[in-house]
Amino acid sequence: MSARIAPAASPHPAFVEEQLARLMPPGLAPLALFTTVARDERLFRRLMGGALLDRGALTLRQREIVIDRVTAGCGAEYEWGVHVAFFGRKADLTDAELRSLVHGSADDACWVAPEERALVRLCDRLHDTCTIDDALWDEARRHFSEMALIEILMLAGSYRMVSYLANALRLPLEPFAARFPDAH
Repeated sequence: MSARIAPAASPHPAFVEEQLARLMPPGLAPLALFTTVARDERLFRRLMGGALLDRGALTLRQREIVIDRVTAGCGAEYEWGVHVAFFGRKADLTDAELRSLVHGSADDACWVAPEERALVRLCDRLHDTCTIDDALWDEARRHFSEMALIEILMLAGSYRMVSYLANALRLPLEPFAARFPDAH
């Protein structure tokens, strides 16, 4: 299956080139997601402006649990695989945890820390209902500050949007990216 919209060809406008050089490791071609959105510099600027990959109220591991659970829940293997390839090991995510983020639940044995179980539950509830009930909110508040909770909500929403883009545009999987693991 081929992409529905072709990526923009290089050379890109100066802002786009600068961002791509900053975002991509040396020797790695820009992501199809970035170059496709870069067909419109305004949209590219908005996508880059909404990124939450900087240091915030969440740890790298917490951030990646949210991103990986949201993208897996949306069936966005493209974005899940890119994040696992770039950040999975840096975030100390084990193979069992990565498998659980795609196929499992917050109750899987690999989730020992209660705040990580809460993150998975938050992502699942947001995916299913677009809100958080009082009981889960109270559980999450025991582990996360108000600013962290806002960041979790924004992060989950941002990666749902990215999942829509990757899936609906039928972006081809990046050659270096991880693939969804088998269920067992």
